[in-house]
Amino acid sequence: MATLRKRSISLAGHATSLALEPEFWAVLDAMAQARALSLAALLVEIDATRAERPLASACRVAALSWTARSRQE
Repeated sequence: MATLRKRSISLAGHATSLALEPEFWAVLDAMAQARALSLAALLVEIDATRAERPLASACRVAALSWTARSRQE
């Protein structure tokens, strides 16, 4: 089982932490770089569009979607 890696982030003015598998952090870092965003800015975007989904789940779905689109190009 993969070990989760926790990072502290600031969302909507308050600090929180997010734990994801290293593989997902790597994809999120690549997404941010490809879009010329900081990782924090990317996470703010994901947070703003996640509806009722937990943030960690929304990040995983965003990473999987981006990976799938990247493979189609």
